[in-house]
Formats: sequence, C-alpha cells, structure tokens
Amino acid sequence: MDAANHPLIGRTAELERLSDLVAGSRNGHGASLLIQGEPGVGKTALLSEFSGAMHGTRLIRADGFEAESSMPYATLQRISRPMTQHMGALLPTHSAALRIAAGLDDGPPPDRYLVGLGMLSLLAAASDEEPIICIVDDVHLVDAESLQVLAFVARRLEAERVLLVLSTRPDEQVDMAAAGVPVFELGGLDPLSSVELLNQSKALLDPLLATQIAAETGGNPLALVDLTRDFTASQLTSSWLTPEPMPLGSRLESHYLRRIEQLPPDSRLWLLVAAAESTGDIELINAAAGRLGIGPSFVAEVERGKLASVRDSVVFRHALVRSAVYNGMPDADRRRVHDVLRVEADALGRPEVAVWHAAAAAIGTDEAVAKRLEAAARTAGERGGTASRARLLARAAELTPAGSARAERLLSAAESAALAGAATFALDLISRIDMASLDRVSSGRVVQLHTLVALFIADHDRIVTGAADMLRAAGLFHGAVPDLEQRALIRAFQLMLGAEGSVDGVTLTELGQRLAAGVDVADGPLCRILRGLSAHILLPYDQAVPVMRVALATLSDLDDADLFDFGSVAVALTMALWEERAGIELLERSARAGRRLGRLLEVDTSLWLLGTLELVRGDPAASGRNIEQVRQLRQAIGYDAEQVVDASYLAWSGIPIPQVEMIADAILATGFGGAWSIAMMGLSVREIADGHYRDAFERLQPMIARPFLQVTYLQLPAFVEAGVRSGNAHLVKGSAEKLAWFAAHSGTPWIRGVSARSAALLADDDQAEGLYIEAIEHLEQSSAIGELGRAHLLYGEWLRRAKRRHDSREQLQQALLIFEQCEAPAFAARARRELEATGLKLGGKTPSSADELTPQESAVARLAASGQTNPDIGAELFISANTVDYHLRKVFRKLGVTSRRQLSERFPTD
Repeated sequence: MDAANHPLIGRTAELERLSDLVAGSRNGHGASLLIQGEPGVGKTALLSEFSGAMHGTRLIRADGFEAESSMPYATLQRISRPMTQHMGALLPTHSAALRIAAGLDDGPPPDRYLVGLGMLSLLAAASDEEPIICIVDDVHLVDAESLQVLAFVARRLEAERVLLVLSTRPDEQVDMAAAGVPVFELGGLDPLSSVELLNQSKALLDPLLATQIAAETGGNPLALVDLTRDFTASQLTSSWLTPEPMPLGSRLESHYLRRIEQLPPDSRLWLLVAAAESTGDIELINAAAGRLGIGPSFVAEVERGKLASVRDSVVFRHALVRSAVYNGMPDADRRRVHDVLRVEADALGRPEVAVWHAAAAAIGTDEAVAKRLEAAARTAGERGGTASRARLLARAAELTPAGSARAERLLSAAESAALAGAATFALDLISRIDMASLDRVSSGRVVQLHTLVALFIADHDRIVTGAADMLRAAGLFHGAVPDLEQRALIRAFQLMLGAEGSVDGVTLTELGQRLAAGVDVADGPLCRILRGLSAHILLPYDQAVPVMRVALATLSDLDDADLFDFGSVAVALTMALWEERAGIELLERSARAGRRLGRLLEVDTSLWLLGTLELVRGDPAASGRNIEQVRQLRQAIGYDAEQVVDASYLAWSGIPIPQVEMIADAILATGFGGAWSIAMMGLSVREIADGHYRDAFERLQPMIARPFLQVTYLQLPAFVEAGVRSGNAHLVKGSAEKLAWFAAHSGTPWIRGVSARSAALLADDDQAEGLYIEAIEHLEQSSAIGELGRAHLLYGEWLRRAKRRHDSREQLQQALLIFEQCEAPAFAARARRELEATGLKLGGKTPSSADELTPQESAVARLAASGQTNPDIGAELFISANTVDYHLRKVFRKLGVTSRRQLSERFPTD
C-alpha cells in the first residue's frame, strides 16, 4: 500500500530475485526470504506486485496484527486453514500438535518445535498438489509462537515446492527468532527511480529540487508520494531547501495527523476504533462504531481521504497512518474505545480479543481484568503458547495490586518466559518481584529459576554457585513440597557436574550429605535416585555399587519422556558403574522421545551427552555423527551452528593441540569446569596417541590428585598408560590397583578389559601377554570399540618389541581397522607406524564412496538402512519427507545402489 496508486517503480531487481525463488520452488527447491525495511520503503507494495504476478501456484497470505500478539498460533491458524484437507497426510503426532495448538483438540500442550515440524509437513504435503507461495507481512506483529514456527519452517525448507516470504520492520525480536533465515534488506529507490515516482505524483518539479527531495527522503516511496502530495512546488522548495535533517517516521506521522484532524469528529472516532482493533475485523469495528453512535456515512469520508480502505476488513493506507490515528488521540478516548471493543468482542464470542481490549482499557490496578488475563494465559499454556502465556501473565501482574498475588503472577510469567527461551525477559520479570511478599516455596522457585536461566545466558558467577543456590532452593521447599525438594537436590548434583572444579559455595561432601538427607523426604523414584547419587559421593566403591545399580534400574524403568530431566545423572551413574551400553541406551531413548514430542532442546542435550559418551568409549566417528546432528538441530531452531564445538572431539579428530587448549580455556572461563575436564581428557588421549606420553602424564597428574567421582575413574586408564610409557610406572601403580578394585566390584566387560590392559602395562613379560589377551577378550564383549582398538595396539607393540613380528602384525592390523572405522586419525597413524616397523608396506587408506556423502546424506542413509520410513526419518532429522526423498536419491546415486536392502548392506546396524 506504500504507493497504491502508482505502478511499482525501481524494483525490477527485487522482483527478479523473488521470481527466481519461485522458479526454484516450482522445481522442488524450497526456499525462504525475510525482507527487512524501514516503514514506507515499499515492502507491502513489493509483495503485492510479486504475488499479483504469480500463476500456477497456490498463494497463501497473512498479516501480523498487534491485537493477536498474545494469541498463540493465531497467524499460523490463518495460514494453515486453506490446507486442512492435507492433514491426513501427516504423522499423527504432527497433526495432533497442529490441532491442539489451534485450540481444536484437547491434549498435552505441544512443544513449539513439534508444531513447527507439523507445519513443515503440512506445507510439504500441500505442495505435492501444487507449488505453495506463502507470504506473511508485518511479522514483527505476529504472535511469538507463530513467529517461531514460521522461522523454523523457513530454516528447514529444502526439497519442497514451497516459497516462504516474510517481511518486517527492523525488530530485535524478529532478528532473534528468525536467526539463520536468509535476509534481504530493502532500501529506498535509486535516485532516478525516486525522481520518476516523485514526478508521477506531482506536476513536474525542477530537476535539482526533485533530486534533492529524493536524496533527503532516502528514496522512501511513501515519503516521496505522501509528503509531496499536499504541497505546491514553492512550498516544496521552501520545505526541502533547509539545512535540517528530515526524520521520516515522525514527519510522516505528523503529516497523516494533520490530514486526520481535517476530518469530521465522528470520522476521526471511527478511525480510532479501526486503529484500536488492529486486525481490521469489520464486524467488530462496525459493532463498536454503532455502540458509539457512529453511522456508516462517516466511513466514506475516511475512504475519500485515502487514509484507509473498507471492504471485507479495514486496511490502513500504511501502518504509520494507524499509528498517527492511535497515538494522536487522547488517552481517555483510546481507553473508551477499547472498552467498547471489549464489550462487543464478548458479545460476538471472541474472548481472546475481548481480554486484549480489556487490558488496553484498564488504568491503574484492576483485579477483574487481571483475572481474565490469567485465564487467557492458562488457555495459551494449554495450547503450548508459553511465550504468549508469559506476556499475558506479565500484563496481569501490572494490573494486580502490590502483594503476594502480583508476585506470584510475575513469577509464573518468568517461568513461562524461561520455558519459551526468553531468558532476558525472564530475568526482567524476576527483578520486578517483591521477594518479601513471597512464601518459602515461591522464594525457592525464584532461586531455582534464576539459577537455571544463568545456564542459558552463561552467567559465570551463577554457574559456579549454581549447586549451592539449588541446595538453598531445596531448603526452601523442605517440609512443603517434597517433589520439588528432591528434584532441586538432583539438579544441584547436575550443576555440580557442570561446574566441577570451578564450583563455589559447597563442597562435594556437603552435597552428598544433603542428598542423603533428601532421600527420606518422600518415597518413590526420586528417592532411589538420590540414594544412589549420595552413595556415589559418600560411600566406598564396593558399598556404593549395589545402591547405584538400584538407582540406574530406576532410571531405566522411567517412561522415555521422564528421562529428559536426568540425562547427566544417567551419564554419571553409568560411567561410575562402567555400564557404557546402559548409558547409550538411556540417552538414545531420551533423544527418541524428544524427537517424537518435538522437544528439540531436550534432543539437543541428549545428543550432546551422547557425543561425549561415544568419545569416552573411544568412538569419535559416532561422536561426530551426534555432534553433526546437534549442528543441524541448532540450525533448525535458529542457534549459531558454528558455535557447536566439542573440544574433546576436536582433540580426537587431529586439530592442533594449542587450538584445542585455547577453546578449552575459553570454556573454563565461563564456569563450565566439567566441559574443561572432558576436553583435558581428550587432549591426554590425543597426546598418548601421538606418543607424547610425558605431556599426557603431566596433564593428567594434577587432575588425578584432586579426584572428582566418575570423571576421575575414566581418566585412570590413560593415566596408567601415560605414566608407564613416560617412565613413571611407580607413580601409577595405585591407579592400576584402583581400576582392579572397580573391576572386582562392578564386573562389567569394559572395566575388566581396561583394568587388565592397565595391569599388562605394569606386568613383567611372563604375565603381560596373558593380561593383554584377557583385556581383548573382555573388551570384545563390551561396546567400547576404541578401548578394544587400544588393547590390540598395545598388545601388538608389546609383541613387536618381543620380536614376534607375525603375531604383532595381526594385532596391529586389527587395531588399524578399528581406528579407521571409528575415525581416530592419531591412533591410526600410530598403528601404521608400528606396522611399518614390522616391515609391512602400507598404502594409503582406500577411500570409500560413503566418504563422498554429506553429513546430512549420511544421516539419512543410516536411518533408511535401519528400516525407517521417510516420514519417520524426517521427524528424526527435523526435515520433511520430501527432503528425505531428495537426499536418498542423491545417496543412491553416489553409492551406486538401487534399493534400501542394498543400502542396509553398506550401513549395517549394530
């Protein structure tokens, strides 16, 4: 509408870019674009011109409205409505999520990313019938949930016949939500086009004056047309030939306000009703206007003034016109109009609209309106609208008198904001709470929330005191809410794991004692988990093992979705018990449940922990696949995928050690001491692989000297090897004995294997061989493939030094095969050197056609080989079934296979 009465001038390049995207989408290359530009620059005009020229496609358009900004999924409902006949093509979980989000069905509130996967699948299904062009204007006014879903879809379009175009003013919230979506900055017209537009809207001007006006407006089409419409040439000359800069936004609003003031009073009031009801709902606007005594004749005056058009809805000439109307009226008039709109919206059965107008009409405190907002927030939460719930509760709190009710609403709003990922908003809400008005439980919730938000924003001071703060929260819950107390205690343990050596405010022993005290608070799964964790900290290993096994069995018995809160607990217990298979299984269950429910943040956590666990059992290839999935997932949800850095994985992968150390030190500076320890462990293994045993020994020795639960247990095998090979065998005998103690009481193949291997390094020649064979036999029964490879390598090296070359080659070749399979280049190089020292000539690694696959293609191929269908693969990888099919066709071509059966032969499952 920026230049509604003029043909579009000077936008040829922009229209060609959009046309190219349409051509690509017609051919199955889905795309998205976010058009950003200042008010009046021509975003809407460009989209109208573009959409009017589209043929042979299905056009779906929607606009953002301020009145819907707290109605979860309001914009999404309008977009999806024309595609409802395709809902049957979706996975049941996806269609259910869309229906619950729309308020059509009852059910568990869906995660916003599950709704996003549903919307992506719906667009893909609809595009199978005909190409889809979806345009959403003014996304800065769209409700937060719809914005997040649209941004998610925009990032995941790939092989669908869909083009998604969004437009917005510069807006920080849109920038955050739409991170990763391609952006096109729409600027003003070039000078020649500006002059052409100016002369079309005005009698020919002096060329010098026209050029200066074009320059001072920055080529803004709305300013060129509307600011010159009502002036003579002489007035324009005196207006523009001044040294003062021209603030376009305020000048345009002032210009429109002058035009509005020329209208009859009832026309101005009708405009205010239309401006207050920003959705343009003609039925509601007419009803409110009638209640105010405004007849339809006054609408004609508005249309003659070219300020708004009235058809099926009311559309202002531009958002700045609406702004001028609304902001130019007295506060009392605005509140009166909102109150009338509230009454009429209630009469029309539109409670969500009514509550928005009720809030806008309120002044001071108003408990009745606050209760309505609270009820609307509850409805939003039931539909998965956590961001809208937070905003509604925050407004309810503003209307609530000071006291406990206000504080409780602020706290609930902050909790919802945190769930929505709006950490800064959550902290702002927390800062408004009068802590003196809260009871003990609510105070504990504040402490707990503040601590968890600190992790999201990497607040060093709160990260290192997180465990102590969570214990304080547990103390506030004590005697009132046993479940909250026990969960807070478990969270304190998890926070201790994260900070590890950086922790401040509580010792490990103090934590263990507090966990033990929490065991008797209430019976049930949490009780047994707490008993296992406190035993892990406080009891000797032989006494702790049976208690930890009960806790591990409790975790295994939980429903998959209930595992989300216990990922790092599962890692701690399984690693302490040397139960690597159980650890992998629990995390994979959690990741599967997260994918099924669309809870991608939980999937992210599970995959990250899986990547760490795979490194612990010596499989960097598997770890890398998990890290790549984390990268893909973070791209899908708009996080910076370039920041997906696992320092330990980089060490295994051959990245220069100083570079890894720099990354690890940066991690430590944030307070995450646990991640730093894992990085140091990876570096020590890398140094062992490179033969730099003294460096590895010196890196590990201070860490072994200050033990920290299972983290230290896992460092002992590398410490023994580094110590023996660096001439410090006498300093590592105690560590080997500790491993033997673990093996005696845990008894899993993994610990028995690494214990025997460590003993072999210290043993005399007449005992060493038997221990190496024992180590290999045990590790073959485990899933710790890297540890098995290292056992073969050490045994092969021992045999070569015993001058048994033939036997040595057999072991070293086994080691090399394992290291190449699990992509451990430093160990593979060491095995090659040892093999060449036996006199065997080796060529380079034979490249596999599978090496040509991209990470995404490899992930699709492995899932297809395991028997999953395209929709199931899409749900797991956060893409549509169309994109799965696209990648599979590329996989088949690269690998030279023609069926999934042949694919399964190339990617055998465990």
